[in-house]
Amino acid sequence: MRIGELARRAGVSTRALRYYEEQGLLTPARTTAGHRIYTEASLARVQLIQLLFTAGLSSRLLVRLLPAIDAKYLELDLVARLEAERARLAANISELQAAHRRLGVLLDISADPDDRECATTLD
Repeated sequence: MRIGELARRAGVSTRALRYYEEQGLLTPARTTAGHRIYTEASLARVQLIQLLFTAGLSSRLLVRLLPAIDAKYLELDLVARLEAERARLAANISELQAAHRRLGVLLDISADPDDRECATTLD
């Protein structure tokens, strides 16, 4: 498939696909005229790349991670890096949950029209 079709099916821009190629994350075949040709496996790869980006991983880390995923073997330093990323995500989740609770307190306060006084703390 051509770059436009892959972009459409994967829900990304053609610019994103070119970026993935520049970073070494995606390697399309080329026609004799130089046009990029992608396989169905490319679609799965782009979806995986998107998932990993959504998790907050950098393209530099993905350059190391994707071949390890393909080989089904993660070296210890890569495992340590993923554990650190997972801890970072857990901290972000905790912060978001705390913000969610605080917004709930504000909404509870606003739900009582007779008591609109703001609390000194939202915890």
